[in-house]
Amino acid sequence: MLCLVTDRARLRSGGREDAVGATLALVRSAAAAGIDLVQIRETGLTDRALGALVGRAVEAARGTSTRILVNDRIDIALAHGADGVHLKGDSVPAARVREHAGADWIVGRSIHGLDEGRAAAAGGALDYVSLGTVFATLSKPGRRPLGAELLRQATEALPLPVLAIGGVTRERVSEIAASGAAGVAAIGMFADLARLPQADFSASVAALRAAWRR
Repeated sequence: MLCLVTDRARLRSGGREDAVGATLALVRSAAAAGIDLVQIRETGLTDRALGALVGRAVEAARGTSTRILVNDRIDIALAHGADGVHLKGDSVPAARVREHAGADWIVGRSIHGLDEGRAAAAGGALDYVSLGTVFATLSKPGRRPLGAELLRQATEALPLPVLAIGGVTRERVSEIAASGAAGVAAIGMFADLARLPQADFSASVAALRAAWRR
């Protein structure tokens, strides 16, 4: 499973509005390339601007296999037709989310260790968890990485699909796959592809999947 996590600050752009436009362009490329999940994680936007971005992202993914998730904002995800939500570690329990959204909604959660993962899984109602930070990353400067061994332990111990996040690169995809993880979630890896023509973007995504299968 491939999950693109958006961060407009990581995209080259000419200003605040252009950064949002660049984010939407990346979502379009991701959907055309068949990336499984797109997590809209855009802090600092007004509710109106975030809602508009989510709505346009949902429209961009319509008719494709890509599913749009919103980081933490259950209200905006519901209001703008997203396919689910990705919860932070201190968010409301997933079971409570299910009270407001249907069983077909995708609900994921960030975890930062085995104990947190076990507690999240015990609460039920989750479709997956993202474990991080696995490797050192610019997105979380100064945070000590968990390492591939703990990722392996999590995939064996938890009864949920585990995505690796943090420092994910094309060169590390095979190593992550060997850990038993269900997939990867990444910001920088996909942001680096943002300026490529669609054919090259799609070819890069296909290469990631091929590396995963190896």
